[in-house]
Amino acid sequence: MSLESETEQSKLITIHTFTNEPEANLAKGALEAFGIDCMIARDDCGGQRPHMALTGGLRLLVRAEDAQRAAEVLEADAEGA
Repeated sequence: MSLESETEQSKLITIHTFTNEPEANLAKGALEAFGIDCMIARDDCGGQRPHMALTGGLRLLVRAEDAQRAAEVLEADAEGA
């Protein structure tokens, strides 16, 4: 495997954008329960300006190779709610 393809595989992509932290954390927990590594990215100046997160939202990021499985988990979780 070349270095370029390894870099492409480890690329992080936004799987979903949320408008509030509780929903983002619930989705993150669901993905982690299925063994999918993920993180929440936000643009709120390190928590000092939470109102700024409303413009860009809270983005749930996963590795590109986990995107399909993550989408399936979130879709199943939404249907079960």
